[in-house]
Amino acid sequence: MNYAAIKPRDIANGPGVRVSLFVSGCRHKCKNCFNKEAWDFFYGKPFDAKTEDEILKALEPDFVSGFSLLGGEPFEPENTDGLASLLEKIKSTFPQKSIWCYTGFVFDTELLKQNNPSVMRMLQKIDVLVDGRFVEELKSPALIFRGSSNQRIIDVKASLSSGETVLLEGIWERKMGSGNIG
Repeated sequence: MNYAAIKPRDIANGPGVRVSLFVSGCRHKCKNCFNKEAWDFFYGKPFDAKTEDEILKALEPDFVSGFSLLGGEPFEPENTDGLASLLEKIKSTFPQKSIWCYTGFVFDTELLKQNNPSVMRMLQKIDVLVDGRFVEELKSPALIFRGSSNQRIIDVKASLSSGETVLLEGIWERKMGSGNIG
């Protein structure tokens, strides 16, 4: 697995200050994708133990709210084994910090139907999933933590527990209205 970038202090991809990892490789190829260079599975640098240590070190400060995983596409089969292990290490080391993941796959109709144990290992550690391909025609700068209105903000733990997709959009809209985002 390769990665395109690590942002040790990111405030755009989830609430609070976060550490963000942008993995390489994506077959969705959404029109006007913001990270087109990361479509190439060989773009960037190889993800190794040193990279993992860098991420864990960046997560140590108390002011860091959590970890965000983006792409490329985290759920491409080439990425899931390595990312499942990383997410398990993050959750065991920092159980109080949230994990957000952005994917072009749809949670209930695509991810849950894959026959890949690493996908389920990833989902079991992710707190919030922003799902769905970016659609240029549905783009709006008014959206919070997503690029187009077809994308959903999902409470993964509640969804896995209930067997139904539990959305968080209403929660974020109310918090924005009150001037507080998390």
